[in-house]
Amino acid sequence: MKRILLVLFVLSSFWSIAQTKVSGVVVDETGEPVAFANVLFKNSSQGTITNDNGVFYMESDETYTTLIISFIGYDKLELPLPTKVNYNLKAVLMESSEQLDEVVVYVGKQSKKNNPAIDILKKIWAKKRENGVSKFKQYQYDKYEKVEFDLNTIDSALIKSRLFRGMEFVFEDLDTSRITGKTYLPIFLNETFSKVYGDNKLAETKEDILGNKNSGFSNNQALIAFVKDLYSDYNIYNNYLKFFDKSFTSPLSKTGVDTYNYVLSDSAYIDNKWCYNIIYYPRRKNELTFKGDFWVNDTTFAIKKINLEVTRSANINWVKDIYIEQEFEVLNDSVFLLKRDYMLSDFSFSKKEKARGVYGKRTTVYNNYMFDIPKPREFYKVDANQFDPSVFEKEDSFWSDNRLEPLNKDEKGIYQLLDTLRTVPKFKSMYNIASILGSGYVEIDKWNVDIGSVFNVFGYNEAEGMRLRMGARTYFGQNDPWRLEGYLAYGFGDHKFKHGFSAKWLVDKKNRIIISGGNRRDIGQLGISLTATSDVLGRNQATSSVLTVGSNNRLSNINLSAFNMEIEPITNLKFGVGSSLRTLSSALPDLFSLDYVDPESPTGISSEIKQFEISTQIIYTPGRRTIGYGVERRNINDDYSTLFLNYSQGLEGFLESDFNYRKVQFSYSQPWQLGWGRLLSSVELGKTFGEVPLGLLNVIPGNQTFFSVYNSFANLDFYEFVTDTYATVHLEHNFNGRLFSRIPFMRKWNLREIVGIRGAWGDLSDENIALSSPTNVPLIAPTNKIYYEYSVGVGNIFRILRIDFNFRGNYLENPDARAFGVTGSFGFSF
Repeated sequence: MKRILLVLFVLSSFWSIAQTKVSGVVVDETGEPVAFANVLFKNSSQGTITNDNGVFYMESDETYTTLIISFIGYDKLELPLPTKVNYNLKAVLMESSEQLDEVVVYVGKQSKKNNPAIDILKKIWAKKRENGVSKFKQYQYDKYEKVEFDLNTIDSALIKSRLFRGMEFVFEDLDTSRITGKTYLPIFLNETFSKVYGDNKLAETKEDILGNKNSGFSNNQALIAFVKDLYSDYNIYNNYLKFFDKSFTSPLSKTGVDTYNYVLSDSAYIDNKWCYNIIYYPRRKNELTFKGDFWVNDTTFAIKKINLEVTRSANINWVKDIYIEQEFEVLNDSVFLLKRDYMLSDFSFSKKEKARGVYGKRTTVYNNYMFDIPKPREFYKVDANQFDPSVFEKEDSFWSDNRLEPLNKDEKGIYQLLDTLRTVPKFKSMYNIASILGSGYVEIDKWNVDIGSVFNVFGYNEAEGMRLRMGARTYFGQNDPWRLEGYLAYGFGDHKFKHGFSAKWLVDKKNRIIISGGNRRDIGQLGISLTATSDVLGRNQATSSVLTVGSNNRLSNINLSAFNMEIEPITNLKFGVGSSLRTLSSALPDLFSLDYVDPESPTGISSEIKQFEISTQIIYTPGRRTIGYGVERRNINDDYSTLFLNYSQGLEGFLESDFNYRKVQFSYSQPWQLGWGRLLSSVELGKTFGEVPLGLLNVIPGNQTFFSVYNSFANLDFYEFVTDTYATVHLEHNFNGRLFSRIPFMRKWNLREIVGIRGAWGDLSDENIALSSPTNVPLIAPTNKIYYEYSVGVGNIFRILRIDFNFRGNYLENPDARAFGVTGSFGFSF
């Protein structure tokens, strides 16, 4: 949500030196637009595909005098270009009088049988593992990447608007996008040069970043994180390509024949290689698909050139256009290697043609390929020296030597433009608003402090009534080696102040040894997670929701002090050891009891638990990618799995601790990008050895809020099931609109279907039941049969709302059991 808010508010080119520019519309004899028609400059392989409305735009650095326009079932049209710039052309295609032998159906859906394009596609599938760097044992190459943001659809009304009053100088030079034909203003540029190494035998890769430079925002953690997260790497040969948290079907996918229409359009020499040209376009609307064409070699069946454009009807929010170009070079007359990758995204509130927005553009150039130079496995296990500040402080001579594609005059001007803009007070204000929305913090540079998070200020619960919270943290830069953070809260119902404070220190950067500690004294909801947390700055919806289901009176007073140390000697493999001392008591003792049998108490019963615990953890996150090298890093992908193993030991008597026990916990979570959407899966297991009271047992996570919370049970009340041995599983699949898109009257709504099922099994020993017998909480575990729930949901309602309908599968005889419930969530998502 924060990333999308940021890009929609940040004022953001590829400044063209094109010699030929052309735009227009292609229609048939009746005046109806011809979607997905092929438009080429004559005697070239440069072309495009018309959109759903038959509209096209393209440009070239070369001078051309004729367009070739074609579509299956129509006669090919040659359209003269009288000048270098020709806008608003109208091309009328005439229905063909000659049938083509190769294709059975000539308009609309293409046949899957006797289609030469599909025969070629099958050969691409067979050869895809024999092309590119996968053909060699080892490989390495240079990689240069530039990412740019531009404000687009500039017109006189915008230039004269109050928004830009005092900043009119930024519009002195404007140009037109070669993809969309819109005017734009560049506002941000980030450059990175790196060396990439890989070993196919060891299945290892490594990227050493040697230089990074951006136009004026190097200290803003939110914007830099968004830039890195915006464009993830992809491989066009994969079955599915992930962009903006969505899984698009690749036109080279083995499932493509069920998703796309394919037409063999042309053949020609490209760089002395005979290639076929295949046009593709989607069979149905509203699915996550592309349209475009590709050129494929006739012997290796490797892709030489490809362009992909997301169809305007695709079920994706806030993105009006996505356009991709990839070019490959030939090595030794057989192997095709990626040479250049270009991607443009048009972010906008609306998909209307004239809607203003922000371009996000990435250009990646690859060079100096070298092969079969083996390196030891240890080489790939050791991270590059990313914390070396010199990476971000390279001289101009470094960039002159290592830019694999030079900046043109106007791209160089972005750096000067931003230096000037940063001196304009109005721009500073606009930038600060975008930064707050993106990070949640108000930056006070002169104090090196951030105030926030602004999203945590207000809350409500039955123990405190209305609650206000204000926090702050130190911030010198995104790679700070240490950080202090804290908050102060006040409950207007109990008239008490609460606080939390933490400190973190990155002791060793190479092995990422981090020491942390702090204290929290606050109201909390135990049992919202099976894995106990030592987070001293914790906050959850259970204590801050304005509305709840039923009576949420099972809250606790928590006084937690923690000290932890972690080390990450190998990327994504983290070891931790820590200790904590917590004191627990009921925040509403008349309604909720944590009482337990205590022979040493004068009454035989105690209401407060004091417990010291030491723990060791192993966390493995294969495939996770991060940015930054300070004490806090940011994840830039969410498609990695997480394996978690924890062993805890309670020490009776130490620091007046009450209980002695051992606890083992394991969890595994994995997202799956599937052809029919995205599946989230997680499994948790745990067992406690020894006798402990209710406050230290494992509670199956309930949810009495109206929010949909993954890894909780929507129809369980807090403390409805209590265990010392447990196993849970959660499955949630988002079809991303692939079902609704097949229902004609629902297509335009762009709704998304979500289904889920979750289950829990647990046990509770007689000894632990007896120990906690004084409490007024029913001590029930789902032992005899697995508790389960299932849900169906509709997402993307008005592009911001999701509603889930939750059904309880069993244990309906429990007191006040909720058989049905509705939860929801809202936010900005692609």
